[in-house]
Amino acid sequence: MRTVRTLAAAALAGAALLGLAAPALADSPSPSTDPGADTRSTAGPTEAGTTFRTAARFLPGQQATAQAATGDYLYWVFPADTGQRPTVDATVTLPDAALRHGPATWRVDVYDGLRRRQPCMYGTQSRAAAKETATVRLTCVLRPVRASADTWSNDPLPGSYYVRLTATSLPDEDLGQPFTARLGVSTVDKGGAYATDGSLAAPLVPGATTADEAEADEDAGRPSAVEAAAPEDGWSSGWWSDRWLWTAAGGVLAALAGIGGYVLTRGAGRPGRVPPAV
Repeated sequence: MRTVRTLAAAALAGAALLGLAAPALADSPSPSTDPGADTRSTAGPTEAGTTFRTAARFLPGQQATAQAATGDYLYWVFPADTGQRPTVDATVTLPDAALRHGPATWRVDVYDGLRRRQPCMYGTQSRAAAKETATVRLTCVLRPVRASADTWSNDPLPGSYYVRLTATSLPDEDLGQPFTARLGVSTVDKGGAYATDGSLAAPLVPGATTADEAEADEDAGRPSAVEAAAPEDGWSSGWWSDRWLWTAAGGVLAALAGIGGYVLTRGAGRPGRVPPAV
């Protein structure tokens, strides 16, 4: 009976530990958004590109700024790795209300390395600003990045992500008026909840090369396109996630349950009063 109580206590303790670890593993911030992380990388680019090819690169945790004219398309690009859920936050400081002639609608869109527009899980992706409004804030929370996906799906994959900011509707008289934009991206590590069995040969970044060309770049001392677009800590291999911890813990609990069931059902053995020949 003491053995049964010991096994039951161990099983309950293991379940409690898994329950406590789940929230921490599910929503633990990535190193790029950790408040205790190095703050020297918070300054981002001060200009934005006007096309996908000229998009200004920045890293999660940095603040990118730009000054442009109303009606322009502004582009930035940032890396997102396996298991991360990026949140794009844009703030637009509008021209003085006395110079504007009516309301305007602003919109932020996010595209992956294949230039597929990625839907937002939630957030205000488009917002109408009245003539008196001074600032507009736009937010887009993307789906967690997967290590691999079916070719027909639109699941986000590791690689470069483009952010496009523009005014989609405004009076013609307001075209060309100056405005200021501030853009930031934060990431949350969602871990093994969205892990897959496969992985890409290389992250989806512009100018990704073949293995032979990457080796040639390495021999020449040049960083490859994949390395140049990598996050601060580099790209993950895609095979490891906390899913392995859950699998191991589940195996241990299953073994303990099996041993406990055997102890409960094996009985006390052959009674001593029964003759051996019976």
